[in-house]
Amino acid sequence: MKEWINLEKIFTTQLIGRLQKIDQQELDIEDGARLLAQAIVGEGSIYIYAEEELEGIYLQAKYGRDPFPKVEQLTEENLPSLSTADRVLIVTKNAQSEKVLKLAQALHEMQVGFMVIGVKDPKQENPIEDIAQAFVDLNLDKGLVPTMTGERKGFPYLLATLYVYHHMKLIIDDMVEDYE
Repeated sequence: MKEWINLEKIFTTQLIGRLQKIDQQELDIEDGARLLAQAIVGEGSIYIYAEEELEGIYLQAKYGRDPFPKVEQLTEENLPSLSTADRVLIVTKNAQSEKVLKLAQALHEMQVGFMVIGVKDPKQENPIEDIAQAFVDLNLDKGLVPTMTGERKGFPYLLATLYVYHHMKLIIDDMVEDYE
């Protein structure tokens, strides 16, 4: 029993530390919110590309109690129809993956503004940061809780992403309210 309580405390402490690291990126979060707000007050829509379980961010933005207006899921089918008035939110566990970099390059060439919420390997260059209008690092390149074998477990990607989403949503609502 004590071991479980200890693991829970480690997880909670580490999670709070990661969320504080996200908070230190306040300017990037504000830049991302400003970018997405442009679609809301303009003629565009917000498109969300999210991988695997991170699709939960799209579900929150579309169907949550406090949704984004004008939000759609980005698919291979609707990608060619995006305009410069649209904005894209890319959510990924690997900001250096070939698939994500290819999407980012396509958006850049189409002159569609986009931001990325994701995980980057601190030991590698991250070319997406050079072309994205905003990049928020989730700081989850390793698990939060060490195991007896030396591995690490506990990768709350969706939880951290939703934290960023709600932070941006509050900023966006404030910006849109000021605009109206």
